[in-house]
Amino acid sequence: MESQQTKQVTEFLESMNRINKFNTLKTENKGDNSFSVTLKVSGYNELNSMVSDLLKSSIVLMNKEARSLAFFESDTDINVVTLLEIALQLLPDQEMELLDDLHKMGLKSD
Repeated sequence: MESQQTKQVTEFLESMNRINKFNTLKTENKGDNSFSVTLKVSGYNELNSMVSDLLKSSIVLMNKEARSLAFFESDTDINVVTLLEIALQLLPDQEMELLDDLHKMGLKSD
């Protein structure tokens, strides 16, 4: 039983080395376990819009007065599409494939 699990782990590690599924997080510093995530933008204007929408949404969500003003003031409009695009870019698709592989391996060992 244990040799079968060892074989599965070895196969899994070999496939990870071949495929390199951990692509979302990029290592920042070897010493402190910090990572960075890349966001793709078309330019400074889009980057500015993203940051602005994140700040506006935070203000609206944290402040009751700002929430009531958000329905009337055009300056506090939040582009939800921008926030959803950021969320999509941050989803670790290839890492999820890896979890599927691990899950399949776990099902085989049961």
